[in-house]
Amino acid sequence: MLTAKQHELIRFIQARLEETGISPSFEEMKDALDLKSKSGVHRLISALEERGFIRRLPNRARALEVLRQPDDVTASAVRAPAPVSAANDIISQATTAPKSAPQPANDVIEVPLHGRIAAGVPIEALEGQSTLPVPAALLGSGEHYALEVSGDSMVDAGILDGDFALVKRTNTARDGEIVVALVRNEEATLKYLRREGGKVRLDPANGAYEPQIYEPGEVEVQGKLAGLLRRYH
Repeated sequence: MLTAKQHELIRFIQARLEETGISPSFEEMKDALDLKSKSGVHRLISALEERGFIRRLPNRARALEVLRQPDDVTASAVRAPAPVSAANDIISQATTAPKSAPQPANDVIEVPLHGRIAAGVPIEALEGQSTLPVPAALLGSGEHYALEVSGDSMVDAGILDGDFALVKRTNTARDGEIVVALVRNEEATLKYLRREGGKVRLDPANGAYEPQIYEPGEVEVQGKLAGLLRRYH
């Protein structure tokens, strides 16, 4: 069973694909569903992808393909974009099977950009309202966000000051994974996660820095590193 917003989004995507052959932008989806931010669109897309209704196409900008419609939605329900207020009426309509959608031709999605993350001494992770365009091929399923790296403690892992860390949102991680760790509920850092002797150890990837050791209750995993973006000036 899909939520009302998930129904509305999958109908809007299918209608736009049939009309133009190009999947709608995150901004267009946000406006069509009357959402406050594009991060809400990202969450809906991730939920639909995980349940097998849509998939992201690699190497295409914002590429979304509708794999199947909900059982109570048919071609007549998705042939043209409809006002959000008409959602409940459209869901009940039924006629023929949907057309196969033309292949979208874009390859970038936008993820929330939440400020800076320390790769050194922990600094505050700032919540922000901006977004970062990311090649879809760099991201898998799930919800993602981006943080700008500050510091050099992870250089031996190829993570440099000024890089953008692409993070899959999760609160669990295995030993040896690079995570965003919230320390004492006020500072965040990017480090290797280790558990040792009843403690949590956050390891740098730079011999100039010492591991940081905390009680388990002092550290909260907020995501795992999924990829990196780097700008060359």
